[in-house]
Amino acid sequence: KDMAGICGPQEAYDLVKALKETVKVPIILHTHSTTGLGPITYVKAIEAGCDGIDTAISVFSGGTAQPATESLNYAIKQMGYQTDLKEDVLKKINDFFRPIKEKFIQSGGLNTYVLGTETDALNYQIPGGMLSNLIAQLKQQNALDRLDDVLIETPKVRKDMGYPPLVTPMSQMVGVQAAMNVLMGERYKNVTKEVKAYIRGEYGKAPGEIDPELVKKVLGDEKPITGRFADTLEPIFEKTKKELGDIAQSDEDVLSYIAFPQIAEKFFKEREERKSRVVSYTISKV
Repeated sequence: KDMAGICGPQEAYDLVKALKETVKVPIILHTHSTTGLGPITYVKAIEAGCDGIDTAISVFSGGTAQPATESLNYAIKQMGYQTDLKEDVLKKINDFFRPIKEKFIQSGGLNTYVLGTETDALNYQIPGGMLSNLIAQLKQQNALDRLDDVLIETPKVRKDMGYPPLVTPMSQMVGVQAAMNVLMGERYKNVTKEVKAYIRGEYGKAPGEIDPELVKKVLGDEKPITGRFADTLEPIFEKTKKELGDIAQSDEDVLSYIAFPQIAEKFFKEREERKSRVVSYTISKV
């Protein structure tokens, strides 16, 4: 998974080739078009034996999304591969979504910034989804003009935090903190509770060294957790299951409530409301 679209063609070829020689499971590559490398990277990966690639229907392709399905389908077939995709169906799908895309652009829900090629991403290495979130966040605060500053700040924050992988939830945590640093005019003047928890060790050990000055600023004299954070927690599954009673219809419900109590409560409530609207009847032969 190359969420920032920074995997080069030769890197993809070498990686896929090595994997195919080592493991027997199918190799699926996921990349984005953010830097413009996506289509070339996919072609080289396929040449190395890649079994599958992730693409996007053309109207929503490119930019921070994936390369276009139709274009890759055309290219791969020319290379002698079979895709089993039907061009007429792809066109129907694309035609269906074309006006929807325009509606989102007109309403401001889709910022055109994310639709183009952003070669600077080769340096700041921000995933496509993270870039979209940053733009939305800055737009809400009428600070979209500070985007470049936030993009410059993001890799600095990532370095300070010991180079966490920029995937959910870490990408959001790093991005939000970078935006706060820029908008506050002072680095780490305010630190999100999620970043504090990360520095405390609640997300596990960082891949690299967290900046000692940042640790001191966030934790003060408190010592970070050195072991497994989960070992410091009391088991709460059975207790929560008992508290929820009949509301929880499965173990998944209990786990959902433990992880996301507010969202789970809303879901449970809406589920019960749907049940109350169900009409039951019996047909009897007279």
